[in-house]
Amino acid sequence: MPETFTSFMARALHDPQRGYYARRVQAIGAKGDFSTSATLSPLLGQAIAHWLTEESEAMPEVRHIIEVGAGNGQLMQTIRQSLGWWKRRRFHWHIVDTSEGLRDQQKQRLGKPVTWHTDLSSALKAIGGKAFIYHNELLDAFPVILLQWQDKQWREVFVELKGNSAQEILQDHSLKESELADFSVFKQVPRFKDQRVELHLSVRDWLRHWATAWAQGSMLTVDYGDLFPALYHRQPQGTLRAYLLHQRLNGTDLYLNIGRQDITADINFTDYRKWTQALDWEEIIFQDQASFIAARTQCPNNQFMDRNGAGGAFKVVTHRKLFK
Repeated sequence: MPETFTSFMARALHDPQRGYYARRVQAIGAKGDFSTSATLSPLLGQAIAHWLTEESEAMPEVRHIIEVGAGNGQLMQTIRQSLGWWKRRRFHWHIVDTSEGLRDQQKQRLGKPVTWHTDLSSALKAIGGKAFIYHNELLDAFPVILLQWQDKQWREVFVELKGNSAQEILQDHSLKESELADFSVFKQVPRFKDQRVELHLSVRDWLRHWATAWAQGSMLTVDYGDLFPALYHRQPQGTLRAYLLHQRLNGTDLYLNIGRQDITADINFTDYRKWTQALDWEEIIFQDQASFIAARTQCPNNQFMDRNGAGGAFKVVTHRKLFK
């Protein structure tokens, strides 16, 4: 029986026994399948430390810091070191991560000053709802709905796995009429024949899941993506790809090496910003990574500051939730 691409991606990445993030716990960094900004340079961590200082001055009553999806723990380590002993000791540090293997790596790197959780909503409830939250390259690993434009309508991609091969099948999508307004791709006809796009319905639902538990604080989001329609301007096949040993894989290669390769898709920040606005969060910053880092560090010229490379591909959004 065919399954939705959403279901396939969720199993391939997050199955507790065979999923990528359960099995490939050593996969981040130069010797793994991919590197993050945090594993390549301390600049992002230094900039986030500066941001945390700014936010804590505005809200000194907020004493908890939560990183969601902390990878191997290197980003939090850099942030804590950048803050210095006196500043970091005034905070209580938390990590939310569902991967047991990654939590073990984080504990080896960070030690006792950190409390671990498997769910952001329960973490917020445990600390009274007041927290500074940040996450880096988290949302791109959320399962997506994969659509293709065919016969003047959007159809959903289903997958049928047969041994070592996979067949894609286009069927009517299952989105409710009331949900279509949540996604910018439905507002215009695509530029390309057979255009493919990804819908992060899972991100929208994740935000809604924990939003009511967040009483006060600030949130920083770092991820690669763009506004719509620029996101798909030169990408008729969409943004989905896989990484194995730093090799980028596209198309049907997504269905190879299941559980052994990362699968990711760019974030549609037009949708993301709309969803956060609907939750009544105040947006403070929306800019590229290069601008965010440059405003908060003494940074050299490198790939993180190149707006034609990672410095422009990654976007930073910050929000504030004020206590009412």
